[in-house]
Amino acid sequence: MHDEKDSTQNIHQHAPLKPHSEMKKAPSFREDVIRFAFIFLVIIVPFRLFVAQPFVVSGASMDPTFHSGDYLIVDQISPKIGSGWQRFDVVVFKFPFQKSRYLIKRIIGLPGETVVIENGVVSIVNDEFPNGIKLDEPYITHELKDSHTVTLGEHDYFVMGDNRSGSYDSRQWGPLSEDLLVGEPLVRLFPFNVIDIKPGHTTSS
Repeated sequence: MHDEKDSTQNIHQHAPLKPHSEMKKAPSFREDVIRFAFIFLVIIVPFRLFVAQPFVVSGASMDPTFHSGDYLIVDQISPKIGSGWQRFDVVVFKFPFQKSRYLIKRIIGLPGETVVIENGVVSIVNDEFPNGIKLDEPYITHELKDSHTVTLGEHDYFVMGDNRSGSYDSRQWGPLSEDLLVGEPLVRLFPFNVIDIKPGHTTSS
């Protein structure tokens, strides 16, 4: 590495001076198109499909955590190769009844658990807490005094919007299958005054 660099420098230093400047022919339009298409197909498309992609929030179902117009970069890799999907993760997923449509909600119930909602208070029944444990959800400012009980399948999740009084979620259309999960927000890039990493992340229990 160092030898090659030194020899290259020497060549430049000892090369005879040319009386006239030289111009290289610019790539043709066709070559530019081919080069761009190659970069797009080999780098950009796989990155968008498998690593991360942008989404813009539309609607108020995640108020006050996210607002309509928030521009998010969604990580599609980490949850699938790391510790998996966890309770309280904010997730982007394909809507079960219209898979071309993407929604953003928060995971509340995990596979095999029973989610019990009584007057808006959420409890989880599982092997660790057979008598149930109430969840602490400090991100909720729009409550709804509803009641539901759902037992989840082996690959099902229960998701809800932080705006409980204005969210269309698992309370209405049922559990979310794991294969519909796309990713979780990694960065919020817009609005500029709320730029942050892992927006919506919480350590509530």
